[in-house]
Amino acid sequence: MKIIAFTKVRLPYGWLGNMAPFAVVHDGKTYRTTEALFQALRFEQETIREAIRNERSPMAAKVLARRHRNQMVIAPQSTQDVDNMGMVLQLKLRAHPQLQKLLRETGDALIIEDCSRRPQGSGLFWGAALIDGEWQGANVLGQLWMEIRERAGDRNATGK
Repeated sequence: MKIIAFTKVRLPYGWLGNMAPFAVVHDGKTYRTTEALFQALRFEQETIREAIRNERSPMAAKVLARRHRNQMVIAPQSTQDVDNMGMVLQLKLRAHPQLQKLLRETGDALIIEDCSRRPQGSGLFWGAALIDGEWQGANVLGQLWMEIRERAGDRNATGK
């Protein structure tokens, strides 16, 4: 089976990551990246959401969200958090049709957010790490991308 393991934004398949510079619109507001929107959705307080939205980089948005962790209303890695991730990925595809084509071109490859370069255990929910020749981790982000690809394929096959 072909494996697509993505890491940095500038590398092949980097567009699959939430740090990639693809703006999305949610509730009439533009977010520079899906990472910024995803982090903002964890909060109810509008001032925190806006501060995250206005950060210049996706990493700065993530760091700001972590600083306000005690005010999150959506628990990281919860069912709602995963649902939010799926929604922001869908928004990314709708806003950038060229990415729909790129996703289709991945065929039936296994998509993995490669967290191998991170400290042991870090990122093993959203991604996976190659440890002793095997991918270990939940790879939820990769799973979401593959589910979206499959649903898009099903719609294309049925004409809906």
